[in-house]
Amino acid sequence: MNDSLGYRLKIGTIAPSTNTIVQPEFYSMQPFGVTTHMSRIITPNVSLKSDEDFKAHIERMKSGMNAAIDRVMTCKPDCLANGLSLEAFWDGLEGSLNIVEKIENDYGIKCSMGNNAILEALKVLNIKSKISIITPHKPLGDKKVKEFFTEAGYEVIDFYSFNINKPAEICHVSKAQLIKAIKIVSKKSPEAIIQVGTGLSMANLAANAWEWLGIPVIAINTSIFWHALRMNNINDKIYGFGPLLENY
Repeated sequence: MNDSLGYRLKIGTIAPSTNTIVQPEFYSMQPFGVTTHMSRIITPNVSLKSDEDFKAHIERMKSGMNAAIDRVMTCKPDCLANGLSLEAFWDGLEGSLNIVEKIENDYGIKCSMGNNAILEALKVLNIKSKISIITPHKPLGDKKVKEFFTEAGYEVIDFYSFNINKPAEICHVSKAQLIKAIKIVSKKSPEAIIQVGTGLSMANLAANAWEWLGIPVIAINTSIFWHALRMNNINDKIYGFGPLLENY
């Protein structure tokens, strides 16, 4: 018997407890018959100023991930949209994609995460080389993100980081600040702009920027949700979030 509301697809998702963006953005992209169900990792809103603080934060996310997945699996989702961002890139190309593979093997469902979702988006959009990246992270996190995309064969020609000091503050970055970042990283004429950090509210703004810049602007939350839908044969055109959900 199908679920009463999620009769086409039930998506389980996880995110840090400090993240107030990924849940409403995922909900706003749901077509009829698709539902999203959230589980959270307890995330202290502590200072991330030092590399040691930042590494400890990443380890808390990694160690709490399986428990969060265990909780959401009790509602029997059809797939997982993993709303952790930096953890998607932390271990390099192979190591990060292995996280997705392990989740799929351990839980028996497909997993969409920032790593495999953005790479698939770049592939279908035929982006060959030059990209610019926007992140909320500290320098150590930025280094990991850049290494991931470099290992994947892309040339990162520009990088804008908000260098946020506490997890919850990522979600406080304003639209005006994001527009400024987009304008800065567009100056070197990348083939595409990628935004990572699921706590940055970029889903709608990226769609608008894609239109006025004339190049793909890929928001991580949009790419994850798009990937989850398309992997499960939900091919609805969803408007308001850019060509990825409208045309691919």
